[in-house]
Amino acid sequence: MIIPTHITVGKHKYTIHMLKQMPRKGVMGTVHYDLGTIQLATHSNTSNGRYSPPRLQENFWHEVTHAILHDMGHHLHTNERFVTDFSSRLSKAISSAKFK
Repeated sequence: MIIPTHITVGKHKYTIHMLKQMPRKGVMGTVHYDLGTIQLATHSNTSNGRYSPPRLQENFWHEVTHAILHDMGHHLHTNERFVTDFSSRLSKAISSAKFK
């Protein structure tokens, strides 16, 4: 999957910024609702290793899930366990989709 440069969630437009590493240790990505940005790291800031394409895709859907739930005004947008579980399944479903 190619990570897009822009995405619209509800009435909010987000620009996706690819960074080598996130400033905060252990963080792979973040969404800034007020700025309309999603930041994704291509490399781990703990091991310096490059994230695999499936892991990067899952991280993208993780941040989009936060954005969707926030747009809905749903309290689960701050629940990391729910967002991680949901986005992992979403990413796998999307990557397994077959088209004629």
